[in-house]
Amino acid sequence: MGTLITLQITIFLLVAVGFVMKRIHLIGPQGQKNMNDLVIYVILPCNILRAFLDSPAEGSFLSYAEVLLISVGIQAFCVLYGRIVFRREPEGRNKCLRYATICSNAGFLGNPIAEGVYGAEGLMLASIYLIPQRVMMWSSGLAVFSGVSDRKQTIKKVMTHPCILTCILGIILMAADKGLPPGLDGMVTAVANCNTAMSMMVIGMILADIDLRDFWDWTVVKFTVHRLVIIPAAVYILCRFLPLDRTAFGVCVLLAAMPAGATTSILAEKYQMEPAFATKMVIFSTLLSLPSICLWSMVL
Repeated sequence: MGTLITLQITIFLLVAVGFVMKRIHLIGPQGQKNMNDLVIYVILPCNILRAFLDSPAEGSFLSYAEVLLISVGIQAFCVLYGRIVFRREPEGRNKCLRYATICSNAGFLGNPIAEGVYGAEGLMLASIYLIPQRVMMWSSGLAVFSGVSDRKQTIKKVMTHPCILTCILGIILMAADKGLPPGLDGMVTAVANCNTAMSMMVIGMILADIDLRDFWDWTVVKFTVHRLVIIPAAVYILCRFLPLDRTAFGVCVLLAAMPAGATTSILAEKYQMEPAFATKMVIFSTLLSLPSICLWSMVL
């Protein structure tokens, strides 16, 4: 509980910094765009590569395989779920909702929560769980925003994106149990450590352009219920019928119950797909994840 509260406070203070910077005109529209591009094309790729390099190469192979397969199934389910549930929403909102259904904030919130509840084993299993999500968010997820009518162009656009290229490189290095040369490793780590701060400040800048009187949105409420309650409940029911140990079971459910990922706002801003709506989704679902994650922890 203490870990979750601390993380939530950190998130909202970083959002507040970005909000104030934009409101006092320390950062203008061009500066915001440049920061957004910096996050997408430099910081996020380093963060993804660092995550794969930090993923455990040794441990209980059976538990790793179970969690990996369940995570792949959850990602496939979320892709279909978003398409069906939000199919009647306008194009911009539809893209934001589908992406946020696929891509949660499990990387930032999920790892420390899994470690806090289940210890070191929980952290290792969470790292394995996140591998399919990282691949999906920069393949199927990115295609949601950047998709064009020509499928070949879509595939080319996605496969040449820096984030998916670093996913491929990270998987190769992780499978080979190889690291980066010391100087390069230090650079990647330093840039990767900027991810949370920069991403949340960009969200705060987008929030500064929203009329707070219009913050309440029933579609955002509906998404939050799906993201924090219905999806993890479906995972919970499924996992009850599988021969999983308690830790693997709990990690899969907890990480399925995470709020919308910050990249939802960042990509919505990049592709001009209702960034204000995406930011409301991130802020609202993150705020309500405080009680919902605590409840799921007690259930598990």
